[in-house]
Amino acid sequence: MDRKVKVVQYGTGKMSVYTMRYVYEKGAEIVGAIDVNPEVIGKDIGEIMGTENKGVKVVSVDDAEKMLIETKPDIAIITTMSLIKDLEESLMLCAKLGINAITTCEEAFYPINSNPEVTKKIDEMAKQMGCTITGSGYQDIYWGQLISSIAGSTQTIKKIKGSSSYNVEDYGIALAKAHGAGLTLEEFDKQVASVDKISDEERQNLINKGEYLPSYMWNVNGWLCAKLGLTVKSQTQKTIPQTHSEDIYSDTLGMEVKAGDATGMSAVVTTETEEGITIESECIGKVYSKEDFDKNEWTVAGEPNTTLIINRPSTVELTCASIVNRIPDVINAVPGYVPTEEIGELCYKVKPLNEYVK
Repeated sequence: MDRKVKVVQYGTGKMSVYTMRYVYEKGAEIVGAIDVNPEVIGKDIGEIMGTENKGVKVVSVDDAEKMLIETKPDIAIITTMSLIKDLEESLMLCAKLGINAITTCEEAFYPINSNPEVTKKIDEMAKQMGCTITGSGYQDIYWGQLISSIAGSTQTIKKIKGSSSYNVEDYGIALAKAHGAGLTLEEFDKQVASVDKISDEERQNLINKGEYLPSYMWNVNGWLCAKLGLTVKSQTQKTIPQTHSEDIYSDTLGMEVKAGDATGMSAVVTTETEEGITIESECIGKVYSKEDFDKNEWTVAGEPNTTLIINRPSTVELTCASIVNRIPDVINAVPGYVPTEEIGELCYKVKPLNEYVK
């Protein structure tokens, strides 16, 4: 491409501060921004980024289609919600207009195994209009590509076991509430844990209707199975509340989480495959105490056993850098809803993004 890649930022919260800066630093440009928050609508994106004005003002979601038609971006970065059903409107708008889109939405990493109806709907529209929609972020490398790379150097695999923890304070109120942060244990059991106290048949019915609430690892396990060529035989999920012995104040929730109440949750997803390999992954999202820190640990057990441990990863920055480095890959990909396991390895982009666009 002989010009700068044109990007629209959809959602101007915490994550966008990084994604927008990274876009400029990679030689691309922001041509529009969208939000629902009246406090940021009308602001120049430079004010949100903490830089000089960029001459691009945030528009209301009501004016999104008009702005997208006028600016004709090559791709939209969507950093809003965590469930694909909550992004259906924005992703379908991009698909309808033939605009590529990449999102940090965790379910969007591999949504076909949790909400096939919405995924297929977006896929069909994107194919019709010749654009690509996908989900990426921290999980693309740290729950995906690194693990598949280790598997590639293993002779036989019996089990893949992973665990990752993150501070819900870093990702906004929607994510914190989705993790049950601030709930009493009784409320957590009714509102969060009860979702998974169902039979396999009931769970599949919910998935088919687009009403299932997957943890992040639900989609990661699906991505890993697809990447490694494994056939899923069964998949289960359980959620466990996390607590702390002392009160912890949450800036994101704007409240004191009382000692013994849920600071968040651990979600464990277990996948059994026809090939005899088990994948058991756990994500722990909670309001951190002073002693807590992000940690990513995966073991590929077999011949040989290999364990990867990453302490204190800069999860937010890694998420946003993954999104921006993926931009040329998405533009170059075949049309449709295409998970990154089909797009190829995520690589560092040393040159301006447009130089990687075919």
